[in-house]
Amino acid sequence: MAKIILEMKNITKTFPGVKALDNVNLKVKEGSIHALVGENGAGKSTLMNVLSGVYPYGSYEGDIIYNGETCQFSKIKDSEEKGIVIIHQELALVPEMTIGENMYLGNEQGKAFDIDWNRTYGEADKYLKQVGLEESSRVLIKDIGTGKQQLVEIAKALAKKAKLLILDEPTSSLNEEDSKALLDLLLEFKKQGMTSIIISHKLNEIAYVSDEITVIRDGSTIETLDKATDDITEDRIIQGMVGRELTDRFPKRTENYIGDVSLEVKNWTVYHPLYTERKVVNNVSFKVHKGEVLGISGLMGAGRTELAMSIFGKSYGKKHSGELYINGKEVTLNSVKDAIEHKLAYVTEDRKDNGLILSNPVRVNTTLANLQGVSKRGVIDADKEIAVAKEYKEKLNTKCPTVEQNVGNLSGGNQQKVLLAKWMFAEPDVLILDEPTRGIDVGAKYEIYSIINDLVKAGKSVIMISSELPEVLGMSDRIYIMNEGRIAGELTCEEASQEKIMACVVKSGKGGE
Repeated sequence: MAKIILEMKNITKTFPGVKALDNVNLKVKEGSIHALVGENGAGKSTLMNVLSGVYPYGSYEGDIIYNGETCQFSKIKDSEEKGIVIIHQELALVPEMTIGENMYLGNEQGKAFDIDWNRTYGEADKYLKQVGLEESSRVLIKDIGTGKQQLVEIAKALAKKAKLLILDEPTSSLNEEDSKALLDLLLEFKKQGMTSIIISHKLNEIAYVSDEITVIRDGSTIETLDKATDDITEDRIIQGMVGRELTDRFPKRTENYIGDVSLEVKNWTVYHPLYTERKVVNNVSFKVHKGEVLGISGLMGAGRTELAMSIFGKSYGKKHSGELYINGKEVTLNSVKDAIEHKLAYVTEDRKDNGLILSNPVRVNTTLANLQGVSKRGVIDADKEIAVAKEYKEKLNTKCPTVEQNVGNLSGGNQQKVLLAKWMFAEPDVLILDEPTRGIDVGAKYEIYSIINDLVKAGKSVIMISSELPEVLGMSDRIYIMNEGRIAGELTCEEASQEKIMACVVKSGKGGE
């Protein structure tokens, strides 16, 4: 029988007004890949933060037993010295520093004021090779893509002599190819005897790599499934996560609400903001109708976000050219303010950095894009702002104690609902949703999809950019496929399939980045 390398017993963690973990138990076998799944806010990341010392001993109840020893970690360094290394969802890398400097930041090679740089870069190159990253450790972090940055984080963990590797949503920002490569790397580490704990909302990935799956719901352990003995399906995992059977991942639209063209883009070309001779969006033309969900698919680096942001008040790029028509009338949108005034909204894929003010309450974030809607003569009416925030909290079923709760304390799914509320209160006619369900669980995804359906039922137009092909296929009335800054193809929902979308990408060029 496999040795139990980690046991977390009766872990309870309370924040002001919220019991995040309630008597949670977890056992992890040595040399296995153990998955933690659950809805946003279920307590998965909190549990791993307890394990890694982010939440120190004394701030929670219960015991951590690692390699047969009861551990009381007061800081992250304590857990790392035991070989427990956590890689958070938000990568902790300094863009202006080299890969090698990042890998040994806080773990410098040499003496306090005399770093041995030859040793630093030599060791770093060794670990980069181990994770299959063919980059010099002297390259700056800002000059490599997100997939390579994720590998740097893993190499950094190996440099700390990791024996138990914790990965929190490691593939949330990666395309399918990079995701598969990372998962295969974990399987290779498993062959070498390393133990991994992975948190992910991508159930197909969980099924691919994990030996055991522990389901957490509302801060409590529901069950642990063993691939060797249990019949593990995505539906089985979902039932444990949400407490009910989710018979359809995508809510059906029972009627056709499609009307006249609301937004049309013609021959739209945009150049890179720094490398101003490089076309990022190349002669793109498309249109979206009232009451329609228009999907935009493509690999990462295809130019989808750049297209959306450049349309939204030229908030990306240089040397814009082409024509924009709203309700048949040509418009010029030179700023975000212009875009909002013309009833256009852009829900960013980066909700934490660009979409929300995490240190401010739900109330403030909800009204940000339409302050005139809650003010009189330039002065905000606090009572009206509270009423608006409460209205959207109820309408979108946002789970938070009050609208005075700071957005940074909400789960990812509920943060996404606040971001949607912010733009819905601006009363747009066209909403561009960029990766609207990235990093959120299946239950919260269903709620977001239902909101999208309500929007098109009300005659709004929704442009949905997504890297998840099942999502694009499940929600869109029509789909445009982008590759290398161009439109590579157009498909109706009836004719579209994953194979046809990927065929458009491959036929249109080299297949993206």
